[in-house]
Amino acid sequence: MDALLLIGALGAGLVAGIFFAFSSFVMRALARLPAAQGIAAMQSINVAVIHPVFMLAFLGTGAACAIVLVLALVQRGPETALSIAGSLLYLAGTLLVTMVFNVPRNNALAALDPTSVEAASRWRDYVAGWTAWNHARTAAALAAAACFTIALRDRMG
Repeated sequence: MDALLLIGALGAGLVAGIFFAFSSFVMRALARLPAAQGIAAMQSINVAVIHPVFMLAFLGTGAACAIVLVLALVQRGPETALSIAGSLLYLAGTLLVTMVFNVPRNNALAALDPTSVEAASRWRDYVAGWTAWNHARTAAALAAAACFTIALRDRMG
């Protein structure tokens, strides 16, 4: 369990950092570009992110969280509540939010012609909605990392 909590803490922290970068400056920088350029850049990012290293961090952390959740429900200990909370924060607040809110926006953006008449208004809506949900993912992943870190301390303690 210690190794899984460590993997959860490190993975969630890493993912939180990636999301934080997008929330704090990447999306702002893209929004400052002319719409066609911002759209094209984000379309490229959305293709490039489907990479084994990122997917291992993102989905591998989710797998570790699922295992931690099951073990925490079976093996009660001083860290049980934090282990469950961290797992649920990551699984619901990061993976589920991504699939329900961010990915559909990315798919709609992928189908958008950056030079079309409606591109500028659709881009503004995309940036606002995608970034709002990204803030939620950032907070959830960071909170999960904190829960796992404290749970690991409690186990060792």
